[in-house]
Amino acid sequence: MNQQPRGALQAGAGLSRTLTFVMALACGAAVANIYYNQPLLGVMEHDFPGQEGLVGFVPTATQLGYAAGIFLLVPLGDRVERRRLILVQSAVLCLALLVVAIAPTPALMVAGSILVGIFATMAQQIVPFAAELAEPDKRGVVIGTVMSGLLCGILSGRTLAGFIGHWFGWRMMFVVAIGIMLAVTGLLAAVLPRGAPKTKDSYVTLLGSLWGLLRTEGDLGRATAIQTLLFASFSVFWTILALRLEQPPYQMGADVAGLFGLVGAIGVLIAPVAGRMADRRGPHVAIGLGIVVMVLSWAVFGLWGSIAGLIVGVLLLDIGEQGALVSNQHIVYSLRPDARNRLNTILVGGMFLGGAAGSAGATICWHQGGWPAVCWFGMALVVAALGLHLHGLGQRRMSAKES
Repeated sequence: MNQQPRGALQAGAGLSRTLTFVMALACGAAVANIYYNQPLLGVMEHDFPGQEGLVGFVPTATQLGYAAGIFLLVPLGDRVERRRLILVQSAVLCLALLVVAIAPTPALMVAGSILVGIFATMAQQIVPFAAELAEPDKRGVVIGTVMSGLLCGILSGRTLAGFIGHWFGWRMMFVVAIGIMLAVTGLLAAVLPRGAPKTKDSYVTLLGSLWGLLRTEGDLGRATAIQTLLFASFSVFWTILALRLEQPPYQMGADVAGLFGLVGAIGVLIAPVAGRMADRRGPHVAIGLGIVVMVLSWAVFGLWGSIAGLIVGVLLLDIGEQGALVSNQHIVYSLRPDARNRLNTILVGGMFLGGAAGSAGATICWHQGGWPAVCWFGMALVVAALGLHLHGLGQRRMSAKES
């Protein structure tokens, strides 16, 4: 049996409000780094004329880096003392942001963006840590609260980037990001508890066990597939928004694109609600509702061609995606307490592979068919997720009848 290190909190012992807030704040600050580039994309392209294609790959590169970091680094949370792992990732993330801030060429900017994505996965070390420390009957609420911080970072990060990029240039945004992460690193060093490793298996063994978990845990595979499709759809919209707003009838800049992050941040409110629903009624109802809301969002984007339509669509998109994510996490974290980091690796790694594919597909659709093609693509991804969800519900009903 692994010995509990001094100062470590016991699993299921509960979290103070202060510690929960700090973990939510750190998650938001970390994950914001992979979204700063989205409202800045037009500004970046203007700085590198003739190389727009490579610059346009920056959001995809960042999300691919995040997916790689999830598969390569997050499993270490089951083996390495989590506090130390989180602090090391946070420090290296600051260096990666510096690479992007001073990048003289698009190629170096893409390389730095991959590194930013890899080490921003410290957020995915924090989420399962919070789930482990939470009392079992309050796990959904804790996950929802921490995920509220994460979503707030995603959306408010876009707002901050849009404002700073418009008035001070895109490089200044990444300088500010370094300052934010240095402050977060200091805060985590002061308050984050130590957590006992869950296994002594080698790193290679941990990576090898991912396929076994995916193969044996049917609920894990279904939750991952659904959330991958939903996050791909989510990324479709946010990747193209800045480019859409530059066109008639809007003709707006990065600052306005960033402001849409504040609109979407209202979706933060749904995370604790979805967590409570998952605790009380089970997560499948919340997942289904989230998917239906996302379907409606793409209908609004396609049919309501005004700023008001974009605002309503953003609200629906973010509320639906966040509600489904918290509920899928509730399912996954309940499967194998001894392997929560690896379960999180599979779920969130799949998500961000989907996000990268969604960003790449959105860029292709934008250049080939404009906004209508983007809307059809985003809608198709959500409809596919709905099909998987309904199929899973059918299987559950059949299993209940047979038993």
